[in-house]
Amino acid sequence: MTVHRHYTLTISCPDRAGIIAAVSSFIAQHGGFIVEASYHTELEAQRFFMRQEIRADSLPFEADELRRRFAPLAQEFDMSWQLADSAVKKRLVVLVSKQDHCLDDLLHRWRSGELLVDIPCVISNHQDLRSFVEWHGIPFIHVDMTDKAAAFDRIAALFEQHRGDTMVLARFMQILPPMLCQRFPGRIVNIHHSFLPSFVGARPYHQAYLRGVKLIGATCHYVTDELDAGPIIEQDTVRIDHGDTVDDLVRYGRDIEKTVLARGLRYHVEDRVLICGNKTIVFR
Repeated sequence: MTVHRHYTLTISCPDRAGIIAAVSSFIAQHGGFIVEASYHTELEAQRFFMRQEIRADSLPFEADELRRRFAPLAQEFDMSWQLADSAVKKRLVVLVSKQDHCLDDLLHRWRSGELLVDIPCVISNHQDLRSFVEWHGIPFIHVDMTDKAAAFDRIAALFEQHRGDTMVLARFMQILPPMLCQRFPGRIVNIHHSFLPSFVGARPYHQAYLRGVKLIGATCHYVTDELDAGPIIEQDTVRIDHGDTVDDLVRYGRDIEKTVLARGLRYHVEDRVLICGNKTIVFR
């Protein structure tokens, strides 16, 4: 199947009549061919959300010119908006500690072409995964966490130096400081090993075991300065019973963590996630 280059237009604005007609007419006036369209109104916030994919070869100009021509319409409707080009891969800077299951899954999807991104580097607070990462031809950068403030300053600098679009916490077992969260809002994606908002913080599988729950899960979410409380992108669960040990829960959880992170990250890099307060609109 031929995959055509496309532009993805995402919009958030105050809800009012005529938004869809205005945007669709604008695209049609320039010969644009819409191949996918999604809409949602968040009633409590009275805010409208839109995502449209437009075939790039149906337009007589490139993305920059499309942005320039669309800007007056966006201003008229007080839109927060962006236009992404499928020919420009998102750049993911991956952070990891010692556990490799999420990193291994992401790198497999990246190598196979299932996840169409660039990974300019992997950053870790341990040396354990250096050879594994370098075998993939990706630079591995160790950041010592003895001085936390200096370490996170360096991580922020490395992210910008490598022109990162998204920072992915693939079981990076450190709490990010408010400075870092506020510096890159909506650009830091984490996988937490519980079905949030249950069992935030450390050792959630142990918390779940002691509570005797019958379901455990994993949550992919954006990172904010409130621990494990950022907007949720994707979640999943697996059923457990009284015979399962903590080790069983950890083992089951690793499988869920991989798939939930992969799905959530795919939605994010395909510009399918729009943030509304502490919630997300996910156009699957």
